[in-house]
Amino acid sequence: MPRRTVRERDPYNAGTPMEALCRPITPTDLFYVRNHFDVPEIEADEWRLRFGGVVERPLELALSDLRALPPRTLAVTLECAGNGRTRMRPVPSGTPWAFDAVSTARFTGTSLVHLLDAAGVRRGAVEVLFVGADGEEADPRSEAAFARSLPLDVARHPDTILAWGMNGSPLRPQHGHPVRLVVPGWYAVASVKWVARIDLLDAPFRGHWQTTKYVYDGMEGVPDGTPVEAMRVRAAIARPADGTSVPAGPVVVRGTAWSGAGRIRKVEVRVDDGAWVEAALGRSAGRHGATPWTWTWRARKGRRRIEARATDETGATQPLVPVWNHHGYGNNVVQRVEIDVD
Repeated sequence: MPRRTVRERDPYNAGTPMEALCRPITPTDLFYVRNHFDVPEIEADEWRLRFGGVVERPLELALSDLRALPPRTLAVTLECAGNGRTRMRPVPSGTPWAFDAVSTARFTGTSLVHLLDAAGVRRGAVEVLFVGADGEEADPRSEAAFARSLPLDVARHPDTILAWGMNGSPLRPQHGHPVRLVVPGWYAVASVKWVARIDLLDAPFRGHWQTTKYVYDGMEGVPDGTPVEAMRVRAAIARPADGTSVPAGPVVVRGTAWSGAGRIRKVEVRVDDGAWVEAALGRSAGRHGATPWTWTWRARKGRRRIEARATDETGATQPLVPVWNHHGYGNNVVQRVEIDVD
């Protein structure tokens, strides 16, 4: 049974085994974990969500109040913005992710728009701020509290949900128990875990995790301070794994592909700098879930290099060379695996 690869122990951060990415849905036990602080201990029965700011009617809700709202279940691929960081040169500081900081799950919750409507958004509101229970909540602008905001139009999208369930069971502590935000299409930093407070703001949020961290700095062609938002198009090779051996003859290469900008149009594979060949696309678990793909190759004896790249419906495709930036975000360089064919 494969296990997550531990990338940091304090706080605990661990990646999904690449083999698990062959499946449209990642088992909860293998879903990657990204923490900035220790996992908070929260009793579901005692949890309360405070909802205020530029609203007509401030709210305080228990988990039972959320569950009473219309439910929504979505298959969503979540990817850490630092996924692929260790493939940059020089390697930027930060959690040393390879290509394993990505997973797909079925999240169950309720659309955030129900709460926005219940509270009554006042004129002048431009953003919605989400404050997690990890770190110190006193000042969401500080480094010690994890807080992020969304534009009001993104927050009002019916697929932006407050989730209490994952793959048919209650959220586990490391995945945001009892309630987390899920923002399809955006890097997972936007999907704040352990949500404790939501505030409507009449000015853009300028907190640490919004304007100092999780922005692109020193990236060619991108203005410094550009926020990390939509996931860039990417294909992952799940099998065969890098550094393994396979017998000569037919080999099925498997993987998955996703993009925050839209559906995957094609995945191409090549061996040893040969011609790019289109792979067969499978069926995703939903419009926000990654698309599985396969390609059968007749392997010849020797050391071989396999590459895969995806193109989404906007025409965006993956670069062959990493586009470096100071924090190591958004590196969607083409993945390469080297194998020995016996």
